[in-house]
Amino acid sequence: MLEQPGDDDGMSYTEPDDLRRVRTFVTERAAALGLAPSRIDLLTLAVSELTTNTLQHTGGGGHIRVWAEDGRLICDVTDGGGPRPFGRAMPSAEAVRGRGLAIVERICDSVSTSTVPGGTLVRISLNL
Repeated sequence: MLEQPGDDDGMSYTEPDDLRRVRTFVTERAAALGLAPSRIDLLTLAVSELTTNTLQHTGGGGHIRVWAEDGRLICDVTDGGGPRPFGRAMPSAEAVRGRGLAIVERICDSVSTSTVPGGTLVRISLNL
């Protein structure tokens, strides 16, 4: 089982209007934890892709947590959806959908997923 930080390191989201708050939360937490500005943009993009997928493909929204540990900034995105298909090739430029998870894998230093009670946790990290 993946370790989880405290509740004060996170926020919940339930609708598309929450995505702006999610991006602001992630940006502010990452800056406070010492992630370089160029890396903050990558983290924010990755979290935006994951949380948008939650709202498009699952019900009930999700929860994110951001913290630093062992020289890495870690972000968990937990929702009620099923396992994510990581490890696939990047879809072609002509593909209408399906690039989000491939982008997340390519811009983060690590990506993992696990089943948790009631859904799935995706953990991404970027080296500080």
